Amino acid sequence: MTVRYTLNRLWIIISAVNIRIKIMGIVLGLVVLLGATVTVQVRSILAQNMYAQLEDQSISVGHDLAARSTDLILINDAYALHELLYDTQTNNANVRYLFVVSPDGEILDHTFGDGFPPQLLEANTVLASADHHTRLLNTDEGKVWDTAVPIFGGQAGTARIGISDVSVRRTVNSITGQLLLTTLLVSAIGVTAATALTWVLTRPILQLVQAAQAVGQSDFTQRVTRWANDEIGDLSDAFNAMTEQLELAAKERTERDQLRVKYVSGVIAAQEEERKRIARELHDSTSQTLTSLLIGLRTLSDSCEYPEIRTHAEELRSIAAKTLDEVHTLAFQLRPSVLDDLGLPEALQRHIADCRRRYNFNIDLAINGLEQRLPTDIETALYRITQEALTNISRHAKAETASVCVERRENKVIAIIDDDGRGFDLQAIDQSNGHLGLYGIRERVELLAGNLEIESAPEMGTSLFIEIPLEE
Repeated sequence: MTVRYTLNRLWIIISAVNIRIKIMGIVLGLVVLLGATVTVQVRSILAQNMYAQLEDQSISVGHDLAARSTDLILINDAYALHELLYDTQTNNANVRYLFVVSPDGEILDHTFGDGFPPQLLEANTVLASADHHTRLLNTDEGKVWDTAVPIFGGQAGTARIGISDVSVRRTVNSITGQLLLTTLLVSAIGVTAATALTWVLTRPILQLVQAAQAVGQSDFTQRVTRWANDEIGDLSDAFNAMTEQLELAAKERTERDQLRVKYVSGVIAAQEEERKRIARELHDSTSQTLTSLLIGLRTLSDSCEYPEIRTHAEELRSIAAKTLDEVHTLAFQLRPSVLDDLGLPEALQRHIADCRRRYNFNIDLAINGLEQRLPTDIETALYRITQEALTNISRHAKAETASVCVERRENKVIAIIDDDGRGFDLQAIDQSNGHLGLYGIRERVELLAGNLEIESAPEMGTSLFIEIPLEE
């Protein structure tokens, strides 16, 4: 579980790195890995070969020293033996020391100017019957190949030679430094090439990303350039074809929406005009007729001598008066003249006062920032929305309290209508099942480029949040 979590975290970190950094990291990693591998292998192989050569050199020089010192030891020519040792060391740069041991174990001569180290004598021995014996010694100065070669079958003593690896280490270190420098130069070249490569590869991708973000914000005019005839080029062509189709679809959708808005706004305007006409007819014609009927019934009641007829006339007069009040109320609901004359706040106050008389629940009203009149279409829409919402509450909500709040904020007007009724399931809204009122409210809000949010739940009441933008 811990390993999987670690791998997931590592993948999250790696996947969040910029693609250019990833490509440069891959190139640089491969170059460094290749350079390090080559350096290690070359260093190892070179050291092995040079150490083998040092060992061979130690054996070769030891045999040469043994052969040339035989006569000098037999004739006891110490000076010539000393010169032989120093000449051999001078002519072989890798020789660390030379000395000759007698058959009795006595040091006949050596090249240690400051004294012979006694522990070195026991470090390596050779049998008289053997050709030579080489032993690797680890000293403070490094490795030394110590070779012992019998002189004249061991009868004249033993020649000892020590070959140091100082030159080998110097050579290996020098070549290693050159390889590391080469790796560094190649890495620099690789990073430069990777930078150019990532620029070529990622520029069209970044252009596609920017274009896709613009398309996500409904800008379908974006087009990208085809950079190369590869998969990215095919992707660019596919993206351009997609944006063309999206742009065409957006234009068609805009045209449909414009036509829809035009037709629906025309229908609503026609409805309002028809409401005005009917309200005027009710006020100017029907109301006058009913008023004339009331006057006639009063005249009949006053002039009639028969009590029974006078009583019937008074009843008919009461019915006519009630009918006249209902006609006035209907005319006001169809198109209140106060909305045109005094504006939305006064119309809402009068309408809600009328609702308080007619409906069996309390209604609160709050109006802020409407000292200046709103555009006519917005005032009409807000009045009709409030009217429809309160009608729905009275018919369906069984609420005890409702509230209406209308407020102007900078470049928009907000209306909130809520109640404490039984609410409903938003998922179950169906226009054919008594929700045409909400649909009409949404239509009016959308015609004004506004936004409607409905919050409701069974037994939790209902809230309508309406936001309509105002043009500057």
